[in-house]
Amino acid sequence: MMATLSSFLADLSNHLGLAWWVEIKTLSPICTYFFGPFLIRKEAEAALFGYVEDLEAEQAQNIVAHIQRCHPPHLTICNEMEYSC
Repeated sequence: MMATLSSFLADLSNHLGLAWWVEIKTLSPICTYFFGPFLIRKEAEAALFGYVEDLEAEQAQNIVAHIQRCHPPHLTICNEMEYSC
């Protein structure tokens, strides 16, 4: 029940543009990935390492990550040099 409430609140927060997202950019491949939404920043921080680890396992290189409040239009954007929320 608590996970469902947390998920609902994260979705509501996302709809309002207040959710936290992990944004990860890689140069090989040239992609921007968004992971979320998270209700609080600490949840995004806790999940960050796992996302980076997964991308490293897929041989992604030059990984840069940060956490921000936004509402990304797509979860994965590839072959574009620059994109941010």
